[in-house]
Amino acid sequence: MKRRQLLLGAAAGLAVPAVLTPAAPALGATRPPASAWGTAPVPRSTRPTVPRRNLAARLTTLPTQTRQVVVVTTASATTTYATLEAYVRVRDRWQPASSSMPARIGSKGFTDNHREGVPTTPTGVYSIGPTMYGIAANPGVRYPYHRLVSGDWWNENPSSARYNTFQQSATNPGGASEALWKETPSYTYFAVITYNMSPNVPKPVPDAGSGIFLHQFGTSAGNATAGCVSLARNHLVDVLTWLDPQLSPRIVLTPYAQLGRY
Repeated sequence: MKRRQLLLGAAAGLAVPAVLTPAAPALGATRPPASAWGTAPVPRSTRPTVPRRNLAARLTTLPTQTRQVVVVTTASATTTYATLEAYVRVRDRWQPASSSMPARIGSKGFTDNHREGVPTTPTGVYSIGPTMYGIAANPGVRYPYHRLVSGDWWNENPSSARYNTFQQSATNPGGASEALWKETPSYTYFAVITYNMSPNVPKPVPDAGSGIFLHQFGTSAGNATAGCVSLARNHLVDVLTWLDPQLSPRIVLTPYAQLGRY
């Protein structure tokens, strides 16, 4: 969805716990610090903080093979300000893999009934798409990575047979389809959240919504998104390079009060 923007000006450094397991280190533990994007200072209230509660331990619907989970929560269903926390399962117990990171979601908050063109973020439990993308070179992700070029679209045309998929085309697929290679800096790097696509549904449902990503904020001033989840650049790179397809990661999107549903 277009105009995905976030809150922060410059990315703050992560204060992460010790490495939890060689197969799934804490976020940021395996790469040198990245330079911040933008020059605005990070307000103290939006800097990463150590999680005070183990949200992953409350989840009951995750697949048994899932050993990484990203949890994005808000204080209410209508706010656009969110918190992202990452967890790793070690010896059948969920442990924090990162500090709490400030994020932004859709300008109309969370919803259980997301629709195409409505700037809400869909609640639920989702996988990470099989390919990560970005305008910039691969930052070191564990997933297959496609560097975007001219003609790379996300098809957001509900009448198209390829609705809610990545598409290489010399022409616009129609509707609100996005020219991914032009969305800077938001799509410097991004992961696909599998809302309205496999494995969450067998086939995308027309008009149910498309193009829900985990990506970088769009401006140094920050803004809510059109439905995606956004992070500061350093935080995003930490998350994307930590996620491991061999560990069947999931991402949970929900107001905090409704976490018990998942």
